[in-house]
Amino acid sequence: MQLNLEMGSLALDSESEDLDVYVSLGLQELGKGILGTPRALKLLASLLERSVQKNEMLLETTQIKDATTIFHGLRAPAVGIQQYVDRIFKYSGCSPSCFVVAHIYLERFIQHTDVRLTSLNVHRLLITSVMVAAKFIDDAFFNNAYYAKVGGVSTAELNRLEMKFLFSIDFRLQVSVSTFGRYCSQLEKQAAEELQVERPIQQKCRIKKVWSNKDDTTTCAPAIAR
Repeated sequence: MQLNLEMGSLALDSESEDLDVYVSLGLQELGKGILGTPRALKLLASLLERSVQKNEMLLETTQIKDATTIFHGLRAPAVGIQQYVDRIFKYSGCSPSCFVVAHIYLERFIQHTDVRLTSLNVHRLLITSVMVAAKFIDDAFFNNAYYAKVGGVSTAELNRLEMKFLFSIDFRLQVSVSTFGRYCSQLEKQAAEELQVERPIQQKCRIKKVWSNKDDTTTCAPAIAR
């Protein structure tokens, strides 16, 4: 069973057992417009940030060498992953579901190429995968020249990135409903795990503030998720 398209987004069955997850992630509008950035996009950005952090730490502490591809830049962009995701969503006009599908495409790309996500390639892979997803599942989408402006690359470069990306995943663009639902559930699970990590840290910070007799400018460092 393949993804059904309706009104430029996934036509999700209102009786589906996954409906609560879709609504929680901001993927099912239920007749209402989406205000701000859907939760799924924030969770995806957080997941990518942790993956980049983990990979770069691994490359730094081991003899493993990262494979250089056309998605690699000479230096990391100044804009962070979350800000980049927000920018793509704001200006591309694509459905939130595109980002989940783009995530699935990214997984396929990594599996086929053994490329590790780092700060040097994650932005180009993001703009490329989201554009490809929008073309495949949305009824209406912008052309490559527009996406190039949104992503901060030239049209010629984005054209090359798109072709390389498609060939790398063997043009496997179809995503089953079960696969889409599984990735949504994984994002929801990730959110629960992050909450379990954040609560003890927040409690520790509050306790330190209460029992400190002097000004302490030290802040609690964010935890590194597994």
